[in-house]
This record gives sequence, C-alpha cells and structure tokens, in this order.
Amino acid sequence: MTDLARAQENCFLLTNGLGGFCSMTAAFSAARNDHGLLLSARTAPNDRVHLVHRLSEKLVGKETVFLSTQEFADGTAPEEGFLQLSDFVWDNGPVWHYEIGGVTVTRRCAMGFEKNLTAVCYAVDNGSEVPVTLEVTPWMQFAPKGNPPQEKQRITFSSGKVTGGGLSLRFKTNGVWEKFPTRWQRLHYAHDVKDGRPESGLVSAGGRIYITVAPGKTENLEILFSDQGIRTTVEKLLAQQEKRLKARQKQGNFQNETARQLAAAAADYIAHRESTGGKTILAGFPFFGDWGRDTMIALSGCVLAREDYDTAASILRTFLAYEKDGLVPNLFPEGNNAPMYNTVDAALLLINSIWLYYQRTRDRALLEEAYPVMERIVTAYKQGTHHGIHMHTDGLICAGEGMDQVTWMDVCVEGILPTPRHGKPVEINAYWYNALMVMSRLAPLCGKSGADYEILARQVSESFREKFWREKEGYLKDVISGTEADNQLRCNQIWAVTMPFGILTKEQERKIVETVYRHLYTPVGLRTLSPEDPQFQPHYGGSQKKRDLAYHQGTVWPFPLGAYYLAYLKVHDNSPEARATVYRQLEPLQAALREGCVGQLPEIYEGLHPGASQGCFAQAWSVGELLRVYEALEKGYHYEA
Repeated sequence: MTDLARAQENCFLLTNGLGGFCSMTAAFSAARNDHGLLLSARTAPNDRVHLVHRLSEKLVGKETVFLSTQEFADGTAPEEGFLQLSDFVWDNGPVWHYEIGGVTVTRRCAMGFEKNLTAVCYAVDNGSEVPVTLEVTPWMQFAPKGNPPQEKQRITFSSGKVTGGGLSLRFKTNGVWEKFPTRWQRLHYAHDVKDGRPESGLVSAGGRIYITVAPGKTENLEILFSDQGIRTTVEKLLAQQEKRLKARQKQGNFQNETARQLAAAAADYIAHRESTGGKTILAGFPFFGDWGRDTMIALSGCVLAREDYDTAASILRTFLAYEKDGLVPNLFPEGNNAPMYNTVDAALLLINSIWLYYQRTRDRALLEEAYPVMERIVTAYKQGTHHGIHMHTDGLICAGEGMDQVTWMDVCVEGILPTPRHGKPVEINAYWYNALMVMSRLAPLCGKSGADYEILARQVSESFREKFWREKEGYLKDVISGTEADNQLRCNQIWAVTMPFGILTKEQERKIVETVYRHLYTPVGLRTLSPEDPQFQPHYGGSQKKRDLAYHQGTVWPFPLGAYYLAYLKVHDNSPEARATVYRQLEPLQAALREGCVGQLPEIYEGLHPGASQGCFAQAWSVGELLRVYEALEKGYHYEA
C-alpha cells in the first residue's frame, strides 16, 4: 500500500444470508457509499439500510496515530492508518495487524449468520513504556442503501442505542462509552467517482468507545452492532464465522485450492427471501438484488456444484410457484409490489435447471411438481406471450418489442438500445432447443409422451443450423433480425455449444470455440463484442449513460468464460491435453481472487485491457460459472441424457 489510492484498491465482503453485508477496503476505509461495517436487511433480501458506515480509530500514546483510513470531501486531511499497517490477511474473515512504536494492534471483523449483526475486535499488545488508549468512533449513515443523506438529520446517540430516521441500532462493548455532541463528516468516495455515482455522503457520530492498556499488558476491545438486541459475544461470533467459512470451502469436495475458494465465495450469494419464505441467489454485491435470469445461470455452479440440494430445491420451487403466462420473474416483489416478468431466458433456464437438478438427485417429487409448469412454459413460448415472445413458423423463438430488452444484454438508456437484439437471439434458441429435448426426456417419467417435443426439437435444430451458421466466417449470428446486429461476433453463441443437448455439429462447435478464442477470449472473461467491430467500446466508466453504452459493447464478463472452458473441453473430447490447457488458463483466477474483492470474482472488466475489476465487486454468476469448470475437470459432470 504505497499510497492512499493503492490502499483502497481492494476490499473484503462478509454476508449474513439475509441480504445484509459488511464490506470495507483492505485499509478499513469506506471508498464507496455502499461500503460499510453494517448494512442491515430490514426485509430480506433487498430492503437494506446503511447503519454503521465506518469506524475512526486512534491510538494515543507517546503520540497520536490513526489506524483507520478515510478520505473526506470537505478538505479535511485524510486519515492514513494504512501507513501503520503491517498486513491485511483473509483468514476465514478479515484480519489486520498494525505495529506502532512497540504496540501491536490486531483487528478482526465478523458478521452473524441470518442476523443483522456485526462485530469488531481489537487486541492491543502494549510493548511500549507508556499507557496507550485505543479510541474508536462509530460513524453512522442511517439511510436506505444507495441513498446517503445529503442533509444533516436528527440522530440520537445514547449508551447502547442510536436512533434516527425511523431506524435504530444497538451496540454493546466492554470498553468505555463517552458521549459527545453530534458531529458530522462528509466522506469522499473514490470508487464512486470513476463510475459517475455520488462522490460524497454525510455521516454522523455522537460518542466514542475507548480502552486504556498499561505497559506490558494485552487487552481486547470488543464492539458489537445490531438492529436487534445483542445476545452473543464477539468471541462466539468470530468462532462461528470461522467454522462456517471453513465448512463452505469443503462444500462440493473440491481438491483444487482455487475451486475451494470459489465454493466458499458462492455461499455468500445464497439468501433468505421473506416474501416467498424460500432461498434465493443475490446477483452481486454491492449493487444487485436477486434476479430470475441471474439466479438460473448461477444456480448450477453456486448451488448444485456445491451439492447444496436443499437450497436448490427451495429456489426452484419458488420460481415454479411464480410462473405466470409461461414466464418466471426477473424481479421478485418487495412489499406490495408485483413481480416483473421482463426476461425471455429465465423460464427456459428454469427448465434446464430442473434437468440438472434431477440428473443429480433423481428427486421425483420435485419433478412431478415442476412438469406441469414446464409444460405451460413451452406452450406459452409456442403460442406467444408477453414482450413479443413467440415461436415463428420455422420453430425458432422471437423475443423483444418496442423498448423491451429481454435477453441478458438488456440495457436501455435515455431511449437508446445500445445492443438491440429484437428478433431471434442465438442463445435463446439454443436454450429453446435444450428445453424441448429436456421435455422429451422427462415426459415419460411423468406419464406423458415426449414425441411431439422431440419432433419440434428436430425442426428447431434444422432451422437453427440453416439460419444462424455462417460457414465462411466459422461462427453463429448473434440474432436474426434483418439488421447489422445479426452478424456481430459476440459471446452469446458459446452457450449453443455447452447446453446439455447440443444443437450443432461437432465441426461447427470446434470452429465456434476457435473463433471465440481468437476474438473474444481474455484470461478473466469473454468480450461481449469483437474488438474488430466498429461499435466496440474499449473502456468502461464515467456517467451512467457512458457505462451503459459500453456495458455489452466489448466489456469483458467473467461468467461466459465458464461456458468457453466447458466448450473447449467438449470439442477436445475432454482429453488429458485439453484438461491441462484449461487448468493452465485458469491460473490467472488466483490473481483475480486477490484483486477487487478478496476471495470473489467481479461482474466485469474493461474490454480492451482487462486488469482492474469494474461494476459489482462480487458477482454470483462469475463465481458459479467458473466453479462449474473445476467441477467438470475434477468430476466430469456433463449432464447429458
């Protein structure tokens, strides 16, 4: 950490299984509005409020030094505690060590599971000749997540409790609480500036907590924060967290160390959803909630690969219950809000997820629950449903109309569709063929005939190869729409190779893998558009509009990289040489897991030279899809009939 910018490059993440989380930089600062020591989920998982934003920490002895790091927006000199930092280590939770004039301070953080509860513990080993005092000042935001207060609000601080804005926080400590008149700070958010988000936010404090340690003595200062009563200790919370995070690394029984880290990371996205009473998958931290499309893509790696079949069944039952007009929600309801069904792929991927789940578990009970819903989905896609989703006479699926963007490349900004895909998107039709084949295989298990599904699937495969394949170029059209977008070289074609039921010839699959490698492959993800395309955007950042215009126009996404590696193994018959190649190409993930959010993979990288992570610093489908690759390498799952 050679300077303040370097000190704030990376962060850590702790989650509580409710949607709440704790995330700060490695220097223990808030460099984003969405950083904080306690972001609480009032209603799981997306109704989140920002309670404890940061801690200011001073060590007072022969001289006064900061342990905490923070930039301010009002000209106040920054706190530069990173200068005293010996190391930051992720050891089943974040750990910091500081060395100051013979005094060693160790800080640890923990978060309760299925509780809005965060703890911080300091061990102060005073090897100096004078008493030292560690002062900790909690700074609060007390606002909905993502909406920092812009004006000073009335917040009341008292011993053990803070209230304001209809919110309350309780805290417990073994230190001395000293109240003072409410103070305000305006923080600077370096990471939000580059993304065009609000660059500052107000926080308030009304007291400090301190402990004094005599020379030659070691003392602990413990502080717990919760939106409810506190009935535990810091020691118990740290022990429970260590046990929980160690157990997560073992889920799925992976041998590779990177795979074990991905398995542990995957569990951070599993959360309770209060409105449905079941489990869900949060798409990414710190920005996203649970989305239907993301959940269905992430489920295979984040849940099934970890052999967490009870969670998988809970998630699948939730989506089955919310099917409507052949679609499943892209956004679930919060409060009295209705679900949003603006996705063409989630319902088809639900059918695929049922297949993957059944291949592993042979759970006939869930299959029998699911099959009538699956029938309604296929019927609706054939006959037509919302958002222009319908089957054409050639058997292929059309989707999108007006300003509706219903594939994962779904940006619409200021009336602009940067990536228009109305028509017949390539991956949607690969999903459609796969869904028909799944139905044909599962029908006999449910006392039905699958013959009609197989006949239609045959028509779809013929139409698909005839209309999407570009023989001379050796790749698939991205969409059939009669526009220039049809022939753009994009990553969406890779899923036509990796779905359980293949729709292409072996030679076509091989050519696609080779073309994708030449134009779209990077060690951390696939580009969304070839750099040779005139619409390619090499950089991501700036205002919302600038970011959205680049989002799917070349920006690198890690999650399609999982499908690429699976496709590479497939077209090379899973040979020892192919496996060795994939293992070697996966090695940069070790560095990626140390950049951005420690132990996690991000949402995106820049398109031309992907180095620093962008967007969500932790993304479920990035983690899940790369974990699937390790699963294929170690266990050889192919999910075929």
